[in-house]
Amino acid sequence: MRTGSLGAVSRHDDAVERQALAEVREIYAELARRPLVRDCQLTTGCCRFQLTGKVPHLTKGEALVAARGFKATGRKELPARADGACPLLHPKTSRCMIYEARPFGCRTHFCEAAGGPVARREVADLIRRLEDIGARLGDPGPRQIEPALRDVLPK
Repeated sequence: MRTGSLGAVSRHDDAVERQALAEVREIYAELARRPLVRDCQLTTGCCRFQLTGKVPHLTKGEALVAARGFKATGRKELPARADGACPLLHPKTSRCMIYEARPFGCRTHFCEAAGGPVARREVADLIRRLEDIGARLGDPGPRQIEPALRDVLPK
């Protein structure tokens, strides 16, 4: 009896997670449709946190999308980065390993090289939606990228 109930919870959790993934991806698509002027030169300055002093914070929904993108690369563990760069920045190519699944903060270019951050008022509705998804997943609030990813990647 207990095994059956645990299985039901697991199926429910899987359905909740799938729904959250779909909703986060729709938020990313909506952001892409907005007429926000960005000029990313792919210098990866945003990805070098020790230079910018800024680290993206992810909701649990965003972390799940990023983790799925990371697993799709065939990797199982986040690489250790002694240089303070994003763990998702490929050490040899200096390209984002999960570009299509990158978090909201990366999409809104918090770095100055891409024109500075998008004004919060222009994306506040999307941020609230991401936070609502996170709350439904039991997220206490956005966390820095590395611990947020480590929490959702399989051990």
